[in-house]
Amino acid sequence: MERLQKLWRGRTMTFGVPLLLYLVGGSFGLREFAQIRYDVHKLHGKVDPALKEKLKQNTVTLESEYEKLKKSDLDNWQNIRGPRLGEDSRTVQKQQREALRLKAE
Repeated sequence: MERLQKLWRGRTMTFGVPLLLYLVGGSFGLREFAQIRYDVHKLHGKVDPALKEKLKQNTVTLESEYEKLKKSDLDNWQNIRGPRLGEDSRTVQKQQREALRLKAE
């Protein structure tokens, strides 16, 4: 009996067994939550047929995008600073346009 009490108060029973229970229980719990996630994805993963047709009609290929880029002029560009935090974008744009207009004159 004394040996059993000593084993019960030992580090293995105090720390080891609860740790193993948390690990095994957590594994089963995560499996259940993951299964719920996949079940919901199966239910809501179905796409509306009208949307599917629209996606089929809108075919954008890599070659078509490359042709658009070839047509654009990439050598003549201007770096435009965006508004900083706390600045009004409209006033910054007005100042930039005014500076461009003065530079053109």
